[in-house]
Amino acid sequence: MNRFSFTLCILLLLLADRYRLAAQNHPSYEGTIIHMHSAHTSFPDTARLKGHVYDSVLYDAAGHYSDSSVLILWPSLLKKPGTLNIVFWFHGWRNNIDTALSYYRLKEQFLAANRNAILVLAETTKNAPDSYGGKLEQPGVFASLVDDVLGELKKNKLIGKNCKTGNIVLAGHSGAFRVIARILQNGGMKVQEVELFDALYGETNLYDNWIRSDSSHRFIHWYTNQGGGTDEVSIAFMNQLKQEGYAFLSTEEAGITSAVLQSSSILFVHSTRAHNDIIFNPDNFRLLLETSPYLVPFHER
Repeated sequence: MNRFSFTLCILLLLLADRYRLAAQNHPSYEGTIIHMHSAHTSFPDTARLKGHVYDSVLYDAAGHYSDSSVLILWPSLLKKPGTLNIVFWFHGWRNNIDTALSYYRLKEQFLAANRNAILVLAETTKNAPDSYGGKLEQPGVFASLVDDVLGELKKNKLIGKNCKTGNIVLAGHSGAFRVIARILQNGGMKVQEVELFDALYGETNLYDNWIRSDSSHRFIHWYTNQGGGTDEVSIAFMNQLKQEGYAFLSTEEAGITSAVLQSSSILFVHSTRAHNDIIFNPDNFRLLLETSPYLVPFHER
């Protein structure tokens, strides 16, 4: 063995040992991904049986409006809870649940946040420019999706047969604004918190109704000047909330700390960065999870 090979072997051993120690010190950073299908996701849906045309391009039903996949991330420290908290992530345009999980580092951020909850990504419009939420816009469908998730976890013996749904957080990016708003409109089954990343293009009346329905609800919109109008809609929504007498906090991203995020239940964070970067560069999704009053860390169970 030459000197270079010997040195390389030593470095690999040191890295492996460091990884082993990291896993021992942070077991909550590990998790299992479960794939399932549900009849209560967005598609297939009658409104997109012939696909959808955008900018003179046809996005056909077979390729973009037929996937009923659901991805569940189960943290290793979650041991048969009696009450299960769930964070749902809905992706935006030209994405799917697998690319969103990978590109935005959602798995890594969620596990690092060390929250007593699971992460669920339900497929919506797949790899197409469309915000339509399909069947999830209909009353009762989201509640049935939650039941399907619990049923899959029971089948895998990860939760007991009497496990109940706890708090629900809805999070999403860009075009996810519509499906989240419609879920809230239809009752928002135990939804306590909404986390939007450059995703306020409309439906502000639905978000306003949800905020007004319970003073304990938490609403956060992290927006940019590059989202194609999310800044203008955010400003208009803040003016509306001000006229209605609601207290909220509007701040620049540079001033964000955990204390700031915990100081207000209605928060608008303005960023000068790019539309995609605000989720994971740095890990802002993790930061919102860590400061949520509805998701306690594992050691506080």
